[in-house]
Amino acid sequence: YLISLVISGLVFENGINTIVLTGIALTVASLIIKPVINILLLPLNLITFGLFRWVGYAVALYIVTLVVPGFKIVNFAFNGMTSYWISIPAITFSGIIAIVAFSFIISIISSILDWLLK
Repeated sequence: YLISLVISGLVFENGINTIVLTGIALTVASLIIKPVINILLLPLNLITFGLFRWVGYAVALYIVTLVVPGFKIVNFAFNGMTSYWISIPAITFSGIIAIVAFSFIISIISSILDWLLK
């Protein structure tokens, strides 16, 4: 839900019910599916030093979009950001690339939160 506030493209059609159901489904999918995908991709993760961990999130996110009614990923639309030091241009993706982009963002935020909570 927090990512949908910053980057548009996640659609929760039935309000809070869909948000809660999506959160539960994503948690279950992350606990069950993500470890299986990570084991299957272990050689690739070892070679790239873990750069492909986001693939587990992509598969989990795709399965959640299939299972939860009212939760859709329409597109990935980032409006860009400009500050004194950096300028990030606006970018838009749709389809499977939008799922990959959202999973990459979720992976980064999840890694940061894991690092902060240790």
